[in-house]
Amino acid sequence: MKHHLNTLFVFTQDAYLSKDGEAVAVKVEKEVKLRLPIHNLGGIVCFGRVNASPYLMAMCAEQGVAISFCTEHGRFLARYSGFTPGNVLLRRQQYRWADDPARATEVVRSMLLGKLANSRTVLLRAAREHTDPDAADRLSHAAAGLSTSVETTRCAATVDELRGIEGDAAHTYFAVFQRLIRSSDPAFTFSNRTRRPPLDRVNALLSFLYAMLAHDARTACEACGLDPAVGYLHLDRPGRPGLALDLMEEFRAFLADRLAISLINLGQVKASGFTVTESGAVEMSETTRKEVVAAYQRRKQESIVHPFLNERTTVGLLVHLQARLLARFIRGDLDAYPPFIWK
Repeated sequence: MKHHLNTLFVFTQDAYLSKDGEAVAVKVEKEVKLRLPIHNLGGIVCFGRVNASPYLMAMCAEQGVAISFCTEHGRFLARYSGFTPGNVLLRRQQYRWADDPARATEVVRSMLLGKLANSRTVLLRAAREHTDPDAADRLSHAAAGLSTSVETTRCAATVDELRGIEGDAAHTYFAVFQRLIRSSDPAFTFSNRTRRPPLDRVNALLSFLYAMLAHDARTACEACGLDPAVGYLHLDRPGRPGLALDLMEEFRAFLADRLAISLINLGQVKASGFTVTESGAVEMSETTRKEVVAAYQRRKQESIVHPFLNERTTVGLLVHLQARLLARFIRGDLDAYPPFIWK
């Protein structure tokens, strides 16, 4: 169990949540492991086989404490709440900000600063650890380019300007991505980012990890009352979770890219685990997908100190915490949105 931002996150399988007076009791094998007063909670998020008593659910509905249910791996299933005028007000404000150029620019600027800083850190760490001086120099040069993008981001006046900076920074980052790959297998050669469909094994791996990260970000938005479809950096399109895609930008390099590189460099994914179709698209085998999913879940269980909250949590909870910080900013509880910046 984790308690962050007045939200109780329950991961323990077969845990049972019940009403204990004016408190929430978390029981495992009929033993109370945690007891929290209901007035200290703003929400409860349950992962996997976690049950709640009808009496607890009724108390939560009366107190305005929403209960979200997700799969063990973080996919959003359902949200239980009573009359929740707060969520209506939150979403209305979210929509107003999406139509307000100044507000939208403020949100996008913070998210992009987080993305650029984390991408830069990935490159700098790789440069320090690289045994090839030429590769290390290229990585350092690219990191310096991202530092310039950070300064440009601080001065940008519109969302369109920020989108242009993000595009240029992505080109700089992926231009040296091959230098992060130390595998001698030529099957894992990366030249540029390709999507829909991915045209090489590295792109196929990245796209799969990005898809899982997008699911987690969408769950995080749903669980805290935000509308995942209405974003600020990504334009509205039918069926596209714009806000979830915005939220995941801070985690692409830190979580998905680093994991992809580790899987390749450590030989945990093999070239034989991918197939090339007649159209040239590269697909992963079922066995490889399972291996990647397992590695992704293990990475999410790793411990980390949140840089803004200064509390120890897990990597998998970071996107949930960022969604709740964004919701607090939109509500007016925070003066600015603090992006996740890996140190």
